[in-house]
Amino acid sequence: MASRSVLLIAPTLVIVAIAFAPPVLAQKSTFEPPRLADGQPDLNGIWNNVGSSHIPLELPDEFAGRVPSQQEIDELVKARSDRGKSATWQGHENSRGVGAYANYWFDWFWKEPTAIDAPALLIEPANGKMPSMTEKGQQSVEYYREHLHDSYSTMETGDRCLSRGTYGIMMPTAYNNGKMFFHTPNHVVILSEMIHNARVIPISTDPHVNDSITQWNGDPRARWDGNTLVVESKNFKALAINAGQVPGRLKRKTDTWSNFFSLLDQDTLHYELRVNDPDTYTAPWTVAFNYRRDNEYLQFEYACHEGNYAVPNSLSGERAQEHK
Repeated sequence: MASRSVLLIAPTLVIVAIAFAPPVLAQKSTFEPPRLADGQPDLNGIWNNVGSSHIPLELPDEFAGRVPSQQEIDELVKARSDRGKSATWQGHENSRGVGAYANYWFDWFWKEPTAIDAPALLIEPANGKMPSMTEKGQQSVEYYREHLHDSYSTMETGDRCLSRGTYGIMMPTAYNNGKMFFHTPNHVVILSEMIHNARVIPISTDPHVNDSITQWNGDPRARWDGNTLVVESKNFKALAINAGQVPGRLKRKTDTWSNFFSLLDQDTLHYELRVNDPDTYTAPWTVAFNYRRDNEYLQFEYACHEGNYAVPNSLSGERAQEHK
């Protein structure tokens, strides 16, 4: 049963991708961060990643095999910004979905590009392109393309207003890009405005829970590597999640996700995500970008379920399609 889906996709949001250089964390920051009373670097505050919305995830083909100049990067970002603002985004049919919201709903429509020094968000593998899928991963994508709206249980969790997953809540997206960080000596909490996800992460050397226990956002453990907060998560519950332009991306029990957070200066938080998912991809992949401190940003309740008819309308629409 072929399905169509309306997805909110910021200009950069693809399922995954890569870039052209070694992981940025190899280039250690010399900034000495402010510290909490117990000596931990102080990451507390409101952080916003909307400035990264103008960066493509994959390395553009014209930059293949070389490092682009800053002028080329500036021109790329401006062109993407201008193209996004001029798009009509009227409902249209394609191989996957129909239309989307008008541009003025999106943060990147109102935000001018900030100073960017990277031509892509992804930094691994070195060729700047997404690793190929395994046969099992491709089968998963093809299955959800055909069966996305068979039932509420096969729909993506973002469409169901439940979760955008560990990947989705951290990436630049259409709107609600604010993240609140607060931490104690024993825990770090990351509260995302988008679908009100809160990641409660223990700073602990305790072992992960038994492999038979799975959770939507995995079982995380945090530790400090110098001034870098490293969060490693495993034991994910297999779920279809909103992860960009390719539907059917599953979080799997075999996934291992590593997050890295480090202050580059008082107002810049560098973030990296490395995913090792051998069931889906033939190689690990890593994405990196910066958050900017935004003390004026106000997080509001994301009342996604209230008045939301997306699920019943999508399912009833699919049943109507089946009877044609």
